[in-house]
Amino acid sequence: MAFPHSRGARSRRSDFDQLPDDVPVSANIADIEEKKGFTNYFMFVIEVKLKGRGRYLIFRRYREFYALHTKLEERYGPESDNGPFTCTLPVLPGKVFVGAKREIAENRIPILNVYMKNLLCLPAWVLMDEDVRLFFYHSTFDSEQVPHRLRRLRPRTRRVKSISHQVPIFDRTAAPRAEALFDFPGTNKLELSFKKGDLIYLLSRVNKDWLEGTANDATGIFPCAFVKIIKDLPQQEDTVNKVRCYYHSETVSTIRDISVEEDLSSIPSFKDLMELMRREFDQDDIALNYRDLDGDLIRLLSDEDVELMVSQSRRRPSEKHFFPWKLHITHKDDLGVYNTSPGIDATQIVGAILP
Repeated sequence: MAFPHSRGARSRRSDFDQLPDDVPVSANIADIEEKKGFTNYFMFVIEVKLKGRGRYLIFRRYREFYALHTKLEERYGPESDNGPFTCTLPVLPGKVFVGAKREIAENRIPILNVYMKNLLCLPAWVLMDEDVRLFFYHSTFDSEQVPHRLRRLRPRTRRVKSISHQVPIFDRTAAPRAEALFDFPGTNKLELSFKKGDLIYLLSRVNKDWLEGTANDATGIFPCAFVKIIKDLPQQEDTVNKVRCYYHSETVSTIRDISVEEDLSSIPSFKDLMELMRREFDQDDIALNYRDLDGDLIRLLSDEDVELMVSQSRRRPSEKHFFPWKLHITHKDDLGVYNTSPGIDATQIVGAILP
């Protein structure tokens, strides 16, 4: 007679065998990257290994870990009332509100590695959960990122097949390709090494400065400046989102479009917006404003004001890849930009709402 735990072990192995090959089986943080959004923040560069032996990098913020864990607690935690579909979830480190951002991110690496390891050891029905799958999914955003370094990246144990083995010989002349102008010795496992004169088949455009390609039975990324394009890749649509800002001084008004790595549906905090604008315009003594539905400038003073601005902007058309709301930057003491009724001093109105 088999012991119960033996039957359970065989059952778990059987469940795992039936999972598709694109289910993640391990994840390890290779490094952290500082990003520029509404404020500067850090992302964890995570190497994901699939059941089918594929590997790729994903880029996740701590708040994405937190959002995933919250959903899993609601769905599978002991208080979820989900019948047999409950389990003991791994412990996620809590939010930290004080301290240097880089130091906080560095300290989280070993704890988050343990969290992901334990998460991917949970029952098969957790691994197939939609939110778990989305968290570890290699998205378009992930494919567009170029890590600056990968201090903790584990060495690869297999080679990626070259495009020369994938494209029939009669099709190679039609494939996007480039010729190496200089030697390029890759500095990490993601970069493609080649010699001057090598033919490189192009796979994708990572950003304006880097390409992905294959040569000499290896695949990786490399700088555009090192090659001459023979046949270019099809043009790809720009996916960088931007905030349009109008800066008003005593003598001139200028327009500046600021690129941020945030989704168009995201709502920034007032503090993050203020930090971003002070950094971009290199001034501390500024005020943030938006135009209301009547065309008047309204000063932003809190998160609630930002939410109102975002809500009102949804009624207006916006350009593609631009946030629908726009910011007007003025000097903090310039109260003449606000529309007031005759006979009322503008300083009285703004002074009444300023802290």
